[in-house]
Amino acid sequence: MTQKKTIGIVGARGHTGSELIRLVAAHPGLELAFVSSRELDGQRVADHNDGWQGELRFENLDADAVAAKGADAVILALPNGKGALFVAAIDAAKPDTVIVDLSADYRFDAGWYYGLPELTRSRYAGQRRISNPGCYATAMQLAIAPLAGHLAGPPQCFGVSGYSGAGTTPSDKNNVALLADNLMPYALTDHIHEREVSKQLAMPVEFMPHVAPHFRGITMTVNLWLSAPMSRDAVKALYETRYAGEPLIEVIDEAPWVSRIAGRHGVQTGAFTMAPGNGRVVVVSTLDNLLKGAATQAMQNLNLALGFDELTSIPH
Repeated sequence: MTQKKTIGIVGARGHTGSELIRLVAAHPGLELAFVSSRELDGQRVADHNDGWQGELRFENLDADAVAAKGADAVILALPNGKGALFVAAIDAAKPDTVIVDLSADYRFDAGWYYGLPELTRSRYAGQRRISNPGCYATAMQLAIAPLAGHLAGPPQCFGVSGYSGAGTTPSDKNNVALLADNLMPYALTDHIHEREVSKQLAMPVEFMPHVAPHFRGITMTVNLWLSAPMSRDAVKALYETRYAGEPLIEVIDEAPWVSRIAGRHGVQTGAFTMAPGNGRVVVVSTLDNLLKGAATQAMQNLNLALGFDELTSIPH
């Protein structure tokens, strides 16, 4: 039997960290070597995650301690701005370690592979430093990409996320009492995901994010002005052709509902509603922000980097 690859997770207490632990537990070729969490130091992982069995415990590990573990791969599930010390320590101790960073810290760094597999897989050339896209950014790019060569102006994206997207650190955006019966707009221009998508698609993109009272899932409604009129069938065919053979992307006729994507590992894209004159179309994409928007995509990237089938351990 081939020896398993070892993996560590830094920032494992968060919502995404919990989903990653479940995916690693289901992976036949990975061994979870460590999970780092300051708040849960010393506590059994199994007591906090129903997807894990065994005696593995959370540890409070600084950057040098993480590097000293010598894992084959490390996932950084940390807030923005917290990853550089860990990357530097791993670079010094074991530079061939695969690092998947879930923050925005390296999404604009040309030295890192930007891992949205369905759109960037062909650009993977063995890089050991992988930047995982943002959850909103994944939904936007998958909704826009098939029409990218047919647009007359910037796509306008109205995004709504469940409050798990705001993480576990208390804020207005994950305050259940404030969100009750509410839709909370924020960062309505120049959001980091707006810049991320504009860079990746090489076109200006406009994005208006909102938080809703549900826990998980993103709805992305995108308004697209076409450079020449197209029929609905022609628009839908572009999406079906672009995502043919992509098991995690489902192109559907109707507008997808976020309640139907929560807990699932893929994306639904649909609606394809034409304005009078067929010069404008509205497309809707939904995904689970903790899964395809974070943990599932990280596992796709890990599998690619470590030589496994891309969908190993990912239900589809």
